[in-house]
This record gives sequence, structure tokens and C-alpha cells, in this order.
Amino acid sequence: MAAPSLRIAVGSDQRTELTDSLVDGLRRRKIDVELFGALTADDPNWPEVARKVAEGVASGRFDQGVLCCWTGTGVAMAANKVPGARAALCADAETARGARKWNDANILCLSLRLTSTALADEIIDAWMATGVDDSERANIQRLKAMDAPTGVRVE
Repeated sequence: MAAPSLRIAVGSDQRTELTDSLVDGLRRRKIDVELFGALTADDPNWPEVARKVAEGVASGRFDQGVLCCWTGTGVAMAANKVPGARAALCADAETARGARKWNDANILCLSLRLTSTALADEIIDAWMATGVDDSERANIQRLKAMDAPTGVRVE
């Protein structure tokens, strides 16, 4: 029996050569992709796109997410407002690898301005190939505890 396909939400406030290449690359990797924002007829405003993707990932509807905007910063900030979302802005493969390994990041954010299609492919490869480092599990739990309501301290 085949393993279930990884489900990834991909959203952007603009459709570009990069976003088309990202989606094609994910599908070539046999990943189940659902599109948001300007990649569909959906609302392309970046806070809304980021919220929808982050909520989908945090709820477990998607295993991971990929978000893009001009700098990548806006979608990262908006996604990280959603409890359970751990969005990381990555400009290179090593940063993507570290975000997965040490932070258990579940949403990859990319800059439409700075990221070439070749670089995006390297970043996606690193992101997909990297799991959580067991020595970081306690710190990741501390990070997840920050999603608790204000005033609740988790030791």
C-alpha cells in the first residue's frame, strides 16, 4: 500500500514565474498541492492568503505550507499570528534546512523579489529532506507553548 501523499498549501499575493515553478516542482515530487490567493480566483491580499494557509496547516488539513510575497516578510509575519503556525522566511537552502531541523517550521516563506526558480528548487529540496533534530525537541515544545493564551506559563 502506498504512503499517503504529503499535502501542501501554496499561497501568494502574485502569480509569477516563481510561483508557477514552485507548484510544478512540488507536483513533480508527487506532492498534493492546494492553491490560495493569486494562484486561484481567491482574494490575493497577502495577510488573508497567509492566514488561510496558516490556518490550514495549524489545523492539520495540510502537512505544510509555502507562502510568497514580494519580500516574504509580510506573509511570514501574518502566518505566525496563527497559533500552531511556524513560518520561516528562507533565502537559501541552508536556512530552510535549519528552520526544519531546529525549529520544526511548517510553513516556508519565500521572497518573490529575491528567489530565482533554481534557488527555490534547492530550498524546496532542503526543506523536504530535513526532519526535526531530536536534540531540539524540548526547545520546539517551548516554542509551541508560546501559542498558549497570554498569562499561561508552561514549564
